[in-house]
Amino acid sequence: MALKGLLACLCLLAGFPYSLQEEMQTKNCSSQFLEDLTGDLQVAAECSIKPKWTPQQRAALLVHMRNLTEMLHTQQLSECQGAEPVKCPQPEVPENGGLVCATVAARRFCKPMCNHGYDFQFLRKSRAFEECSAATAYKWSTQYIGGNKLAVCQEVIQVGGVETAYFPQGEDCLTTKGSQQSASDILQDFIEETKNRHGANGDVESLCLLCG
Repeated sequence: MALKGLLACLCLLAGFPYSLQEEMQTKNCSSQFLEDLTGDLQVAAECSIKPKWTPQQRAALLVHMRNLTEMLHTQQLSECQGAEPVKCPQPEVPENGGLVCATVAARRFCKPMCNHGYDFQFLRKSRAFEECSAATAYKWSTQYIGGNKLAVCQEVIQVGGVETAYFPQGEDCLTTKGSQQSASDILQDFIEETKNRHGANGDVESLCLLCG
């Protein structure tokens, strides 16, 4: 049952007509299905290390999981699209890290973050955030020349950023985002920092966490 639901959700993500999407989502992509699928994947992970599956069976499952992972990742990266100011381009999300972004008073702020064990190429202690707004001609204030790259996370000792610019030890961006409490803590720290460091007062809009 879970495999049929997984295939239906793959079709859903692939962009089938809305009526078909709605039907599949109602039947197969409910919260209960997601809970069941999560449990089945945990069992699959345990089964995969036992000599009961053939190499072909493992390869077939890897293909399905790779396709699902790629589609979920693409959708995850689009969660901030359409944020104000709309003239601001979508920033690149660093590999081995993520971006926390929000709009306050028509100013778009994004804070690059690195996974534990990774650090920035440049010192960022005095510039935890990058901004895109009318004041920056709707371009990102980045240490990189041109483009929308805000940071690069490389595997070195963490000395370049402020304390809150790193995901906790034992977690990465996705595991943090997958925990409601951990994600909430990251987002709340970000909101407080935009007020304290940039004097950005006003309603917080389009708040999101994206993972590379």
